[in-house]
Amino acid sequence: MLLRHTNDDIKKRSSLTVNPAKTCQPIGAMYAALGIHGCLPHSHGSQGCCAYHRSTLTRHYREPVMAATSSFTEGSSVFGGQANLIQAIDNIFTTYDPDIIAVHTTCLSETIGDDVNQIAGKAVKDGKVPGGKYVIHASTPSYVGSHITGFANMTKAMAVQFAEKTGKSNGRFNIVPGFVEPSDMTEIKTMVKTLGIDPLLFPDTSGILNGPLTGKYTMFPKGGTSVDELKSTADSIGSIGLGPLASADAVRALDARFKVPCQVLDLPVGLLATDRFVDSLRTAAGVPVPDSITRERGQLLDVVSDMHQYLYGKKVALAGDPDHLVPLTEFLVTMGMKPIHIVTGTPGKAFEKRIRDITGHLDCRVNVKGPGDMFTLHQWIKKEPVDLLMANTYGKYIARDDDIPFVRWGFPILDRIGHSYFPTVGYRGGIRLIEKILDAVMDRLDRDAPEEKFELVM
Repeated sequence: MLLRHTNDDIKKRSSLTVNPAKTCQPIGAMYAALGIHGCLPHSHGSQGCCAYHRSTLTRHYREPVMAATSSFTEGSSVFGGQANLIQAIDNIFTTYDPDIIAVHTTCLSETIGDDVNQIAGKAVKDGKVPGGKYVIHASTPSYVGSHITGFANMTKAMAVQFAEKTGKSNGRFNIVPGFVEPSDMTEIKTMVKTLGIDPLLFPDTSGILNGPLTGKYTMFPKGGTSVDELKSTADSIGSIGLGPLASADAVRALDARFKVPCQVLDLPVGLLATDRFVDSLRTAAGVPVPDSITRERGQLLDVVSDMHQYLYGKKVALAGDPDHLVPLTEFLVTMGMKPIHIVTGTPGKAFEKRIRDITGHLDCRVNVKGPGDMFTLHQWIKKEPVDLLMANTYGKYIARDDDIPFVRWGFPILDRIGHSYFPTVGYRGGIRLIEKILDAVMDRLDRDAPEEKFELVM
């Protein structure tokens, strides 16, 4: 990496992306599909595409990610992939016996114009889909959006293609968690249950991509949202989508089709976003906030108060997904820090406005761009250095080149473990996030301290 040759002469680029701060749609769709119990994701395109998507998820979660592919050849690319997909559906149900095949498209199948809805219908008509089994599908070309868009499209497909209203309430509350870690999904369920509410989380990758090592391989682990649960989402008392880009489409589809009232909130990252999540649940379900939740909030406040002197005024650069960056920026500002360079690779007009609303009162210029790339972020850092960088694994090159304390957060994280086991959402997750930030900042403080200031107690 020749990042040391990056200069601060920023020029407008409309057709060139350097080190994109995102991955592609099918990865998000594949991740969402893995959150359904007994589901095998299927990539309708070439083998190479599917291999990339699987390997990225496998390296991030350190778990074997299974998926099938239509294995396009030159002939499929010219004449269409209908025969490949129908044969694949037949082979998959015969060989692996999943409950569901979740088909997502790739650039190739989208470019040639395959009608996956028609193909899936033909597979059912031809008897390739056994009774009690299902094929769902989502359009996810890589040349549009990002992995967040792909997650949103597949999650919406779950709601639209499964939900069935019976007219009898199931007494549950739909939660669409957004593109977060399995550990975060567990924490979200724990918080909702603590409030006395029965959550119906979809998708749910907890226990699937952070499961135990038992010595026995299971292609379809016990976790995940079941088919019956997905069908019953139309009978829930309400829905909350966490993250406007990743989750809004699914809960709004349930509202539009089945009159399940919905709210779209920020991911509960940090103090204020978690406050809004808890308050929305409390109001919607008519339940009091238990002492255990209040205690967790107080612990987070205590840590913020105790460590404020080490974080106040620190300048931060951020790269990641919009749904993550908005509440994270708010959290950093709450702690007195200054997020001054913020980049996302996911398109979305509302992102920049939200960031500027949150940071508008700061006494410094804030650079924000969406969609942008890591090269732009690096140029901003060259022009105005920061005290901390928070990004996925690819940020380590910038951190090394400019000697910046670095916190890995987001997707993908390829060179560290723990993210799939330790949540960063909710009040307890907020404490974990502060710990990671403080470790980076205070390790640098120790490293650079002269002998007379190398203190044992901070």
